[in-house]
Amino acid sequence: MLSGATSHGVKADIMTERYDRTGGRFDVIRRLLEEIIKRPPTARADPLEQLNAVFLDALCSRNGQTFQRSVRTLAQYAEAGGKNGVAAEFFLQALHEIPNEIEQYAGSSATFAETLARAGDMLAEDKSPSEERRADICWSIFFPEGRRIRGREEEAAADLRMKRTVKVTKFSSRPIKDPFTEILFTANVLLTIPLHEKHLENIPLPIRETVEQAEGERQLFWYDHPVPIGVPAENNEIVYGLRGLDDALDFEMRRGNLDESVRVSCLLSVSVTHEKLREAAKDWIGHELSRHHLKHLAVYVFTETDTKRLVDEVLVPAGRRFVTSPPVDDLRGIFGVDGEYGRHYSFLKAVAALMSVMVDRRIGATFKIDLDQVFPQEQLVHETGRSAFEHLASSLWGAVGRDAWGREVELGMIAGALVNERDISRSLFTPDVTFPDEPPRFDEMVFFSRLPQALSTEAEMMTRYDGAPLDGETTCLQRIHVTGGVTGILLESLRKHRPFTPTFIGRAEDQAWLLSVLFSGERPLRYVHQDGLFMRHDKESFAADAVRTAAMGKLVGDYARILNFSRYARALPWQVEDIKEEVDPFTGCFISPIPVTLTVLRLSLRAERLFREGAVAEAVELLRLGSARLHPLIDESAENNVIKLYERERTAWDYYYDVLDRLEKAIDAGDAAAIRLKEKTEQVFRSCRV
Repeated sequence: MLSGATSHGVKADIMTERYDRTGGRFDVIRRLLEEIIKRPPTARADPLEQLNAVFLDALCSRNGQTFQRSVRTLAQYAEAGGKNGVAAEFFLQALHEIPNEIEQYAGSSATFAETLARAGDMLAEDKSPSEERRADICWSIFFPEGRRIRGREEEAAADLRMKRTVKVTKFSSRPIKDPFTEILFTANVLLTIPLHEKHLENIPLPIRETVEQAEGERQLFWYDHPVPIGVPAENNEIVYGLRGLDDALDFEMRRGNLDESVRVSCLLSVSVTHEKLREAAKDWIGHELSRHHLKHLAVYVFTETDTKRLVDEVLVPAGRRFVTSPPVDDLRGIFGVDGEYGRHYSFLKAVAALMSVMVDRRIGATFKIDLDQVFPQEQLVHETGRSAFEHLASSLWGAVGRDAWGREVELGMIAGALVNERDISRSLFTPDVTFPDEPPRFDEMVFFSRLPQALSTEAEMMTRYDGAPLDGETTCLQRIHVTGGVTGILLESLRKHRPFTPTFIGRAEDQAWLLSVLFSGERPLRYVHQDGLFMRHDKESFAADAVRTAAMGKLVGDYARILNFSRYARALPWQVEDIKEEVDPFTGCFISPIPVTLTVLRLSLRAERLFREGAVAEAVELLRLGSARLHPLIDESAENNVIKLYERERTAWDYYYDVLDRLEKAIDAGDAAAIRLKEKTEQVFRSCRV
């Protein structure tokens, strides 16, 4: 990594020397960027606007003196430090990494080298390409996934359905019969300090005192749209989601499916932005829920403090007693709820297996919901003939079949779909992501994920089992594109395959989960598509402020996703080309051989677009957040860190499930030490029930 006060890796003469050595391959990239930007001379009022423009000038420059001036400007800001200095250092590092990445990939891939050459010829032949032609040339280099879809959307959707088709050879031998007792429902709560001073008045003492102390702390973690503690109940997604689930259960009771005396278990993980909030989280959530009578739910709330208790008081002693000396630090690292999204996502699956062994043997599966979503029960019955919980009692969940390549797969996971609240009046089967009508602009010329996302939404999530070739009996659909909620896994499959999401994954943790076991075992684990199992997405109707506040952070997380998924794929024990073929187009488009180039260009070009549209505040926020969060990730050494971390976490999760297997056998055999650990676990769960 380039660093040091004397240079920041950025001495103008050193950078210029590298620039002068850059070959003709990168010259094609420069020319394409010039075509994308086509920037008229404008005044640059904000320092970050100037820095972004200087970076793009340097990247596009075919003149050594212009390049040198740009680098010196960035170096001056970097030396000065501060928030603008962070962005300057980020851009300087990018100027070092991007040409290297392009040249290295072109040197190792004859196909990519030919693509660059062909793009150069096209630009030479057509001095003023049309918008469509320009996008086609750009996508041939940066975003081939989109190029294979655009203009042939219907054909691409049909092709994808065929690729995802599974011929069922055996229905589940042990399908879920009573989802109310056999399924542990889970959700994640993201909690932050109050957005407004007036919200403190909604927090009872002494919880308020703890929250005020948290406000003085340094923020440790960032999330898309955390719930501000003290937010009014009508804007609180914790209350909203649990009341929605309780209402769905009330519907099941009226339908004759649920006995009034049954309490359905729902376990919440609570991830906080400030450490002190761990002390306030459970009490505040309990206080809020006490004002809303939940008739059918038994709610458990786990913070990082509680997960640490399970590690230190249960898992570590169990490991020492029944397996080998435990990797204590690694167990604490993987089994918890704070940090990037991958950490709590893995916990919410793994804790179900622990609860099944140590607390409630009836639990045979877990199903995750998001708390800004609800089951639209009446419409589910009207359009599909089944309620939400009737959909979960599906013999396809746990079935075995053969995929489009003839491989046997185990459908031990289940996935439903989402419909936006504003669209549900039309039909449940209304895609929440649609094909774009407008041509791509600026950052979309290098990466336009909405296009493959719309394809996957249409071809996978909206599919109905209404006859040949997909009837839901002899044939069904496997899913690659899933959302964080509306997904579940049988505990038998969980404990056998042991999937997990690495702790460095901060976006699309649901899709990263499958990658960890993509080709593992004789029958690789897959999601079965449960047609008609929908949740209604209501976030915009009750938490619009939180969505707006989190918009730029969410965008930066999407950029980091390219770096993380690309490196994650290279850390897995299979060929990257095979992984990408399996998970294209949507999940796969984030796995790229040029991830630094795509990530930095998406950030810079989106900022340039916002500046031109007059959205200066949004552009400044994007650059400040993006440069700070992405700078540590664009260095070439980051890939080695990912590989090491993945391998450590794979080993730690294997250890975790080995411990559970041994504990279960020891409890069944009446081992006294195992019985004491079971009692300790039950005690922790009782303390977490609110």
